[in-house]
Amino acid sequence: MKTAIIHNDIYLKHETGPGHPETPERYRRVMEALKGDEELWYSCEIIEAREVSKGIIQAAHTEDHYKLVENAFANGYEALDNDTMISMKSFEAAVYAAGGVCAAIDAVMEGKVDNAFVAVRPPGHHATAENAMGFCLFNNVGVGARYAQNRYKEIERVAIVDWDVHHGNGTQGIFYDDPSVFFFSMHQYPWYPGTGSRGETGYGRGRGYTMNLPIKGGTEAESQRGSFDNAISDIAGDFKPDLIIISAGFDAHLTDPLGLLQLQDPDFQAMTRVIKDWADDVCEGRVVSALEGGYNLETLGATVLSHVSSLASDH
Repeated sequence: MKTAIIHNDIYLKHETGPGHPETPERYRRVMEALKGDEELWYSCEIIEAREVSKGIIQAAHTEDHYKLVENAFANGYEALDNDTMISMKSFEAAVYAAGGVCAAIDAVMEGKVDNAFVAVRPPGHHATAENAMGFCLFNNVGVGARYAQNRYKEIERVAIVDWDVHHGNGTQGIFYDDPSVFFFSMHQYPWYPGTGSRGETGYGRGRGYTMNLPIKGGTEAESQRGSFDNAISDIAGDFKPDLIIISAGFDAHLTDPLGLLQLQDPDFQAMTRVIKDWADDVCEGRVVSALEGGYNLETLGATVLSHVSSLASDH
């Protein structure tokens, strides 16, 4: 089993200001943890994220949204919404964030690796086609899914699995009427951003291709894990993806300050194995995982390391 780690120090240049939870220190802690496990680090393919073109990003976003993010800082904006702060290099970091997921897809599709993890920021799953929100500028996994479908003829159907503590409203919206992308989100509910009820299942031709698993705050990890396993089993019975993308948020961790869920490192490892088993059955093991949330700086690095170790494991 060969795993890629995609990263770029431009992610440190997206400054969010004092006290903001989505801090450059998140990236530092993740990279320190990954590099600190020398056996893992040197067994992985290490790839620098690249920027991607306007056209690739606009496959998931409107032109107006792209232009707003591109020009926001130059036009004097310090924030794109109440939570989404920006700085001089934020647009560049966001372009490289979307590009990191595309680079991961290339590495998997070209056969260099079996799967990949993108140590990316800013995160992306709240960014809608039209708006930045919730710390997110561009929807990294949304851009990646469209890139995979447009670039590789082998990729017709994509499954996106989002286990962040917050509902991936932006990703859901981008693909809500699209039967070629199955979006599954397990998240605390009710919680920010207020979406993600069981009744949200898609629209038009996309009806039935969105599944939400809302979890009440304080739910025991074993119960949540069982619900996750059952949901993936149900999806796998009906949908055969050619690629699986994980929106890997780690703010559902017991210690995270922005959530009330109870998962710990072994739970994330187990969920990773469930996704890998599904991918092994249907799409030659093709899995790309992109970092979303996770805001406890004392635990984030170790949790990400446990996830990547599971990606890289033969078990």
